[in-house]
Amino acid sequence: MATKILLVEDEPKVSAFIRRGLEEEGYEVQVAYDGPFGLRLALGQAFDLLILDVILPGSSGIEVLKAVRAHDQELPVLMLTALGTTQDKLLGFDGGADDYLVKPFDFVELLARVRALTRRRGPRTTKGTQLTLADLMVDTAAKTVVRAGQPIKLTAREFNLLELLLRHQGRVLSRAEIAEHTWEEAFDTGSNVIDVYVNYLRNKVDKGFTKKLIHTVVGMGYVLREE
Repeated sequence: MATKILLVEDEPKVSAFIRRGLEEEGYEVQVAYDGPFGLRLALGQAFDLLILDVILPGSSGIEVLKAVRAHDQELPVLMLTALGTTQDKLLGFDGGADDYLVKPFDFVELLARVRALTRRRGPRTTKGTQLTLADLMVDTAAKTVVRAGQPIKLTAREFNLLELLLRHQGRVLSRAEIAEHTWEEAFDTGSNVIDVYVNYLRNKVDKGFTKKLIHTVVGMGYVLREE
């Protein structure tokens, strides 16, 4: 199982640089670009390491860190920030950070910190391996989807989209949130690619079934729920 890292960093160039470098080293990297969404991912999925910027939209990295620590004392956390004073570092360590790296940094140093922190982490426990709604069941470990006993074959991106909707079932997700979770950081918010993929998913998950699970909320986004 690949080491899974959550990167919460709002600067697209920085996040792209880190993500690309870590993926080339064999890590699985998921990116969030603001504090609230990063926190939801950290609490909703199992990660081996959290790389967390301090200055983030929505809520600060320190606030995210404290919220994560209230639920998970074991997850290694590496803070990234341009704020490099001793007092800034103390705030991070007091909040529960395991390590602190000041921007700008060399990727080799980041990689060394990542390796050290993930070595300390024991085997990852799986959170929410099976996600269900009505007669739909998704196994996030086995990457399988079944509805009413019928297996459904999805592409990797379709699976990620369905998993996102299932983990937030009952809540409307905006196109921006979906893009942040499922698409690359260079995603064009003016395109209709998300609508296209939702339609792909509908054709596989809802087509042929009386009860529809994927719903459009006009002007807001998409939601997975029973109606």
